[in-house]
Amino acid sequence: MCGIVGYIGKSEAYPIVIKGLRRLEYRGYDSTGVAIIQDGKLQVHKKKGKVAELEEAVLGKNMHSHIAIGHTRWATHGEPSDRNAHPHLSNNGRLAMLHNGIIENYAPIKKELVLKGYTFKSDTDTEVLLNFIQDIQDNNKCDLEEALRIALKRIVGAYCILLIDQDDPETIIAARKGSPLVIGIGKDAHYLASDASPIIEYTKEVVYVNDYEIAIVRKDELILKNLGNEKQTPFIQKLDMELAAIEKGGYEHFMLKEIFEQPDTIYDCLRGRLLHEQLEIVMAGVDNNIEALTKASRIIIVACGTSWHAGLYAEYLIEELCRIPVEVEYASEFRYRNPVIHAGDVIIAISQSGETADTLVALESAKEKGAFIFGIVNAVGSSIARLSNAGAYTHAGPEIGVASTKAFTGQLTVLAMMALKMAKFKASITEERYVHLVNELASVPEKVKEILNNTSVIEKIALKFKDAKDFLYLGRGYNFPIALEGALKLKEITYIHAEGYPAAEMKHGPIALVDETLPVVFVATKDMYYDKVVSNIQEIKARKGQIIAVASVGDLVLPTMSDNIMFVPEIDEVIAPLLSVIPMQLLSYYVGIAKGIDVDKPRNLAKSVTVE
Repeated sequence: MCGIVGYIGKSEAYPIVIKGLRRLEYRGYDSTGVAIIQDGKLQVHKKKGKVAELEEAVLGKNMHSHIAIGHTRWATHGEPSDRNAHPHLSNNGRLAMLHNGIIENYAPIKKELVLKGYTFKSDTDTEVLLNFIQDIQDNNKCDLEEALRIALKRIVGAYCILLIDQDDPETIIAARKGSPLVIGIGKDAHYLASDASPIIEYTKEVVYVNDYEIAIVRKDELILKNLGNEKQTPFIQKLDMELAAIEKGGYEHFMLKEIFEQPDTIYDCLRGRLLHEQLEIVMAGVDNNIEALTKASRIIIVACGTSWHAGLYAEYLIEELCRIPVEVEYASEFRYRNPVIHAGDVIIAISQSGETADTLVALESAKEKGAFIFGIVNAVGSSIARLSNAGAYTHAGPEIGVASTKAFTGQLTVLAMMALKMAKFKASITEERYVHLVNELASVPEKVKEILNNTSVIEKIALKFKDAKDFLYLGRGYNFPIALEGALKLKEITYIHAEGYPAAEMKHGPIALVDETLPVVFVATKDMYYDKVVSNIQEIKARKGQIIAVASVGDLVLPTMSDNIMFVPEIDEVIAPLLSVIPMQLLSYYVGIAKGIDVDKPRNLAKSVTVE
């Protein structure tokens, strides 16, 4: 979703905000804008396109100010354009506001305002809310904080708002519901942002604003209030993020950097949890709630996108190792279809950002019905982390590339450790099997490193198929979720249509697509389905499809059948997805690069979806 940055303090505000927008551009890059107060006058500069185009537009202009708010947009209401870019100005020209989220009841409010004589320069719901605030302030003769509070009680939807008033150049007013906001505490300065990446250069002390809170922010003061005008005590946390983690570090793209970080991020996820020599797994969130987890009559996993694929892997894993029924739900469907939830059910929520709107609403509903919520997220202090009864962080570090890579393997790693921990407690697997899988999981970082040491074969395959119109991805068992993930990555990064299917299901429809122009990717590492997958490959080959296989090192059969092959080290099928997904990520990356696409910022996508 959109990226928001604000600064108030002694330093020049514009350079801080524009640098912050560059760091948040992965959240949205349709249009950008900044507002400053200079000599008692509001200045708003905004531009369709990326942050660099805004920088060019203000080059040479006097941007001196000690207060600024900035926005990089992922369009919801209104097409990407200069006029729909944020910040927006109120009709009286006194207020500037930017907004992340959606105001669902903007239409009736806009109708009321039009009848009162208000005019609108954009198609956005944001401008409606801003003029609604102005109207309340004018009619009630109240201050801006009170006008915002009244407005927020009337609107329906999600929001993170930054608001400045040219008559009060010493204050930024902010509010949130359903969209993240973090405030950094500096020396005679405060920094506001959608996440911590623009802040870590200046301070490690932050406050995560809660839903339904309003923040009144001055250079030397931070006041938090709820919508009932009651003061809240800010809870100051220390960031454990490092500045180097959000820089490219010599890589051409964040996506490539994050793919190559996976030996380290998987190791970091395992570190302190998988005690290899003792053959133990220590996870506080699991250990402290082991009875609730293992005695659940069923587990429901809710997630979206790539995280849903991690959930599907977990379904196979937990049912096999722990013998507990598991359902995997798209959060966007789960929240609306009135699911049957009983007290004692376990809901596992998986989200990279910890802010995914559909997942959050689904969890709130499930929690009200008495379910136990276990969150698996990457972002410390995120909304899902705070809502959950317990959970585990993936410790993948900031993921800037829009297409998830290291966050996904972090999720798989956490889920594998959880399942093994639960299975051992339940004695649902033998000690011998447990020891074997612990050893296999411990070997993953080095085996991922082996794959990444030789990517030239994958790059050549990508060049060969960069002009393909369609791809088909097939896998069975634990590799089926990886086929789905491979197809999703290709769609996201290359704009090539791709579908993922269980390999045996291709005969029930998709095989009609096969001809000599269709690349078919088989995730075919050594497992219990191997012979069946070989038969499926023969069926595609008989119809002249172009076979691309992901195979285990030492496989002597698939090289004779495949037109193109990518090898991964041999490993137990339960852990295999942590390896077989790496070629999927690289193939998408190299095809995208060959097609000249900005793989870090693919069109129409944003990193964190904080609205429906």
